[in-house]
Amino acid sequence: MENKNTSCKNCEQEFQESFKFCPNCGQNAKEDLTIRVLFYNTISNYFDIDARFFKSLIPLMFRPGYLARKFVEGKRLQYLHPAQYYLFASVIFFFIFSFQAREYNQKVDKALKEGFESDTVLNLDTIPKKTLDSVEVAKLTQSLRDNQTFTGMDEEEIEKLDSIIANSSNQDNISRMDFGYDKHKLDSLIAAGAPEAEQLKAMGMKDDDGFFKKRFYTQLLKFQKNSGGGILQAFIDSIPIALFVLLPIFAFILKVFFWRRGRFSHHLVFSFYYYSFLFVLWGLILLANLLWEVPGWINLMTGLSAYLYLLLAVKHFYRQGYILSFFKTGIVTFIFLLFVLPIALSVMVAASFLFY
Repeated sequence: MENKNTSCKNCEQEFQESFKFCPNCGQNAKEDLTIRVLFYNTISNYFDIDARFFKSLIPLMFRPGYLARKFVEGKRLQYLHPAQYYLFASVIFFFIFSFQAREYNQKVDKALKEGFESDTVLNLDTIPKKTLDSVEVAKLTQSLRDNQTFTGMDEEEIEKLDSIIANSSNQDNISRMDFGYDKHKLDSLIAAGAPEAEQLKAMGMKDDDGFFKKRFYTQLLKFQKNSGGGILQAFIDSIPIALFVLLPIFAFILKVFFWRRGRFSHHLVFSFYYYSFLFVLWGLILLANLLWEVPGWINLMTGLSAYLYLLLAVKHFYRQGYILSFFKTGIVTFIFLLFVLPIALSVMVAASFLFY
């Protein structure tokens, strides 16, 4: 009996009609798209990921380096894929974090708004100023002359100081602490509805300024109009992107110190699972603080456990002794925390201000 061939609707490759699944792409060869099939596939795929997430949770949390080791060795279907685990754990963490972030945003926005409205930070005109009259100046300089032996000042130096004190005591204005422009003048232009170009010019922006300098003035104007509102939210929004960028940098540092212990992709697998552990750990800490008043020392000890976990994970994944693992883990942590992370935070702050 001659076998009949059919073609796959997905990849258009031919195969025997008796096959239930396409041998090329794996799609069901005879399954019609019905409502049942549509929702069954969607739900089954979701719960398959969900089940593997919780199945992988125990070894992730209590067997450092185990999941990464097994994945590199080839067991890649039993546990959740490292990149999927990272995304799943990060979504859960930032969902929990959003409850506290909302409170932080409200407090920061309120404090900035009160600061802009009161103008106590930028304006010192309301501070009482006490001036010295000529008699007080004469008494002060005479005291210096009487104690020349101790001060070491000669007559010429005392006369110069006398002149400086006299001039400064006659000034009516105190220099203002601001961003380099007249805030009250800018407020007047904003209240009058002046064109934005005129407002920016009052701030000191010039026509021949570069892109980033113009962008800085534009954002500074926006910052003042909004009384600083939204700046913290912009920083928080940049955290997921920054962490995703920091992950391959962390993997690269591991590659440098464990050069002969696998390809760069192996270090990425380790980094994905380690970051996933951090997200789960931080999520549990945040959740506990939302539900109860957790003592500070417990939060501190839980945070320090991240380093101990990394040490054990490095020891088990790279299969080196405790002393060598401790030495390399310490250097990797030192480089990451003292060099990579501060640079990343600086970039995040700058980007948050320039693009919020």
